[in-house]
Amino acid sequence: MIKDFFTTNIWLKLTSLILAIMLWFFVILSGRADTTIDIPVNFVNLPPKLEIVDFPETVSVSIEGQERILKNLKKSNVNALIDLSKAKTGKSFFTISRDNIELPKMLVITNIDPETVSLMIEEQMSKRVTVRANIVGTPEKGYAIVEIIASPDSFIIEGPKSLVRKIRRVKTEPIDINGLNSDLIYKANLNLTNSSIRKSINKVDVNISVKKIK
Repeated sequence: MIKDFFTTNIWLKLTSLILAIMLWFFVILSGRADTTIDIPVNFVNLPPKLEIVDFPETVSVSIEGQERILKNLKKSNVNALIDLSKAKTGKSFFTISRDNIELPKMLVITNIDPETVSLMIEEQMSKRVTVRANIVGTPEKGYAIVEIIASPDSFIIEGPKSLVRKIRRVKTEPIDINGLNSDLIYKANLNLTNSSIRKSINKVDVNISVKKIK
C-alpha cells in the first residue's frame, strides 16, 4: 500500500509538490518591500565621570519585510544601541551589527552603513563660572546706568573636560535697555547652547539701576 503510494502517478505527485513549493514561496515573498532609513544611535552604560564628545547621531539601515508593516514603521521604533560599559578615555571604535538594532518583528535588516563608528570619550569636568550681563542699547537721554548686578553671579557647569575648561564666564541673552528711565529687574536666560555642557541654573536676575543726570 505504502509502496503503491510512492510509485503510482509519481510524475503527477512530483508536479504537485513543485507547484506547492512555488505557491509557498509566492505567498511568502508577495507583498514584500524594502526601504532605507536613518536611525538614531543611542549609547548606554557609559561609566561614571566619562563623557562622549564626538559621536555619530545616526546610521543608515536597509530594512526588508512585508510592505504593510514597512508602511506603518516609525523611526522612533528603530534605533541602534551601543554598550559603553567597557569604554575608556580616547578614541574608540564600535561595530554595529543586527544584534545592536531594535526592530519590530517580521522585519529584516539587510544592510548597515556604516557598520563601524568611532567616538571620542573624555573625562568629565565641572567648575564654577561667572555670569556677565549682555547689555545692548542706551538709557533714555538724561539717564545713566549706575549699577548692573546678576543674581546669582556664578553657577556650576559640567561636561567634557576639553569643552568645560575653555569657559570662564557665560553671557546672558541680550538685554535691550534702549529708552530705559527707571530701575529694571530682568530675568535673563544664560547663553550657553552647547548641548554637551550642562548647567546648574538656566536663568539669572539682572538688576539694572539707573539715575537721572544733569
